[in-house]
Amino acid sequence: MASSKTKTALLVITVVVVLLMVIIGIGAAVYLYRASRPLSAPVAGAPPDILSLVPPDAPVAAYLDAKTLRTTQNSTLEAIGQVVLPTPQQDPDYTEFVRNTGFDYSRDLDRAALAMWPTDLGGAGNPGSDDRTVAVADGRFDQQRIKTYALRTGHTVTRGSKTVYEVPGNPPVSFEFLSATRVAIASGKNATDLLTASRSAPRDPAMQSRIDRVAGAPLFAVARTDKLPDSVYESFKNSQQLYALVRSIQGITLAGQPQGDNLDVTLDGESDSMKNAIEIGTLLDGFRMIGSVELRDPKVRGQMTAQQAAFLSMLLDKVKVTPQDKWVRLSIDLTPAMLAGKTSTH
Repeated sequence: MASSKTKTALLVITVVVVLLMVIIGIGAAVYLYRASRPLSAPVAGAPPDILSLVPPDAPVAAYLDAKTLRTTQNSTLEAIGQVVLPTPQQDPDYTEFVRNTGFDYSRDLDRAALAMWPTDLGGAGNPGSDDRTVAVADGRFDQQRIKTYALRTGHTVTRGSKTVYEVPGNPPVSFEFLSATRVAIASGKNATDLLTASRSAPRDPAMQSRIDRVAGAPLFAVARTDKLPDSVYESFKNSQQLYALVRSIQGITLAGQPQGDNLDVTLDGESDSMKNAIEIGTLLDGFRMIGSVELRDPKVRGQMTAQQAAFLSMLLDKVKVTPQDKWVRLSIDLTPAMLAGKTSTH
């Protein structure tokens, strides 16, 4: 129980990864689309400085401007968190973390950059996953309380002039405070080595180009899927057609942009040919219908909160799938009603 609580407590990264990866997972599963608004126009921009502090060689990079999302009407950040994360009643570990460390992501996290090396489709929070993640987060941290909490089960190591806190668990976690308002965190195998590795190498041009397309958004994620390990695609090998289509996707870019009370989420999947993009669009439309049927299964709904189930049901009902040249473009406006799990989005 202690390792579970420590992992919950220390990972500012966990909150951020979940917020991002759940949206990415939804996008990968249901592919949302709005053809009238190109992705690059409203959200292209210079990458935030904090992104340069995470390893540039990761196949997945992500950014969250929590401060901007928190200051939107109805707090988009908190609304997404309520859908994605367990409530305090369901997760007393998180409640204990807030009580012991004074840190609450919905109030104290300002922004975070992430670099990820996924190894399977389990994603963040999968206990059996060998995924590795590095994050740098800005916010308000009571360092002494967080260190004390970490040392309940962890210990410190010295790397040069740096003091790194190592906490056992599945996955293991290492973190260091870079300043009074900035923390760096790594999780996965050899987390400390990952945390302290050099950041001097340049990011490859293809990855940088995709980041530039969405870097003006307060929430974005970019993946070079041609750089992912074969293990990520293992579950698709039972169908050669599906496997070939999934492997044809070269990259994915996601952006979330506040529009009044709503969060406009757009995801582009870049295929290697127009033919494959059309086939992917057709396939995903079928998955959308299958997902709607699956959500009617009490066993499936029983694995979610009522709010999460209602949100996914409305999401599947609203999505459209349309290929565009070599791209499959995805977008949806996440409204307060959807995030609240209400039965109507009007």
